[in-house]
Amino acid sequence: MSTKVSDQSRRTARGQQLSAYIAGTSRRQFPPAILEEAKRALVDFLGVAVGAANEAPVRPVRSVVQAWKACGNARIFLGGRTTPALAALVNGTMAHAMDYDDVNSNHAGHPNGPCWSTALALAEHHGLGEKDAIAGFITGYEVMARLGGGGAPGVGGSLQRRGFHPTSVFGRAGAAAVACAMLGLNETQTAHALGIAATTAGGLVGSFGTHSKPFHAGKAAMDGILAAQLASEGFVSATHLFELEKGLLDAFIQDKVTEVPPLDFDSRWELLRNQYKHFASCRATHASTQAAHMLATRVAGKKITKVHARVHTNALVTAGKLNPHTPLEGKFSVPFCIALGLRGYRVVASDFKDETMRDSSVREILPVVQLEGVPGQASHTAQLDVVLDGGEHLRAETKIVYGHPDNPMSWDDFHAKFEGVAEPVLGPQKTATLYVLAREFEQPGSLQKISDLLKGPVPEQ
Repeated sequence: MSTKVSDQSRRTARGQQLSAYIAGTSRRQFPPAILEEAKRALVDFLGVAVGAANEAPVRPVRSVVQAWKACGNARIFLGGRTTPALAALVNGTMAHAMDYDDVNSNHAGHPNGPCWSTALALAEHHGLGEKDAIAGFITGYEVMARLGGGGAPGVGGSLQRRGFHPTSVFGRAGAAAVACAMLGLNETQTAHALGIAATTAGGLVGSFGTHSKPFHAGKAAMDGILAAQLASEGFVSATHLFELEKGLLDAFIQDKVTEVPPLDFDSRWELLRNQYKHFASCRATHASTQAAHMLATRVAGKKITKVHARVHTNALVTAGKLNPHTPLEGKFSVPFCIALGLRGYRVVASDFKDETMRDSSVREILPVVQLEGVPGQASHTAQLDVVLDGGEHLRAETKIVYGHPDNPMSWDDFHAKFEGVAEPVLGPQKTATLYVLAREFEQPGSLQKISDLLKGPVPEQ
């Protein structure tokens, strides 16, 4: 197992680095740019979570949690109140249900769901302030991003190639970090909480395209809160599980072929490199879908005889479904998303429905799509070659996918996305109010107002 570590990393165990960083949250000063990015993440999180209130993966989770009738002060979005762990389970599942949420640039998964659902549930239940929630979220994000980072050759990419979902594996650690920071656990307690999070880690790529994938984010949040609560009561766990040997990495990456980045918390803020989705599908489909959009007007009404897409290799792992039959499967199909793009669909949440799955102009493209995973190709790039009936050859290339930190969405873009997903559920007035509350979340009382606005039941559609 190769690793790039600093001299300080060699002297200090990774577990100690993690525990010290998390326990020091209350003493940390966050730059304005980081606070702004945390609110951007919150806006995106709330929008996609509320927008998923009626999604199929959410309904069973919500029903089971409601049936348990657990007492607590944490709000289930568009529902009642319950314990923080169960509220985070439902809300985290909602955030990932449309696969429209954030993506870490270094392949650590989708941090917003586990981390923001944990922060909001704990803050509300324990009467903590908005600044406490923001600080907890940032800490959890930074921990999760580093543990699962390293890009394609790093930890998250290596896990995906071996069939594990980084959001589920490291979302537990991120959520545990949020909870430990907000509950004020000391370094020893935090070390035990991280050990609990590590021993419960899991989540299979094979479940993509089913209800289980969004459940990964919610269950990670639930388990992270449980880990911190157990540790606060004296639960003892193994504290070496995030070291380079004899821990989580050895168990999940048994051939040791991966690059493990150092846990350097001083050189940069990972949150500044977060990515957001312009399309409501697996991030691995976005670069090729964006290229397809470039050709949509030129192929309109024409028969397509061949599509050759050159994509990064992980796209074949996470979104390689060649013949999807359900809207959820379609989100994890590069060919289907390319076909949507070529036929002029915006590839937003409302485009993934049964009617679209039956669109003959889309489905006739699927058999002629050829995917080539190019070793070393960046995940934010794609090249598309399209051949029309009669031999005309068209080409398009995505150099930096939209929503990448080097090609970022503006606040206007976030606002439009937020309205697009939240208005069908909340209506225009509540959607506008919720957006402002999230955008200005540092204002005292914002959390309570958000909770009041999102009280249940779920509006029928």
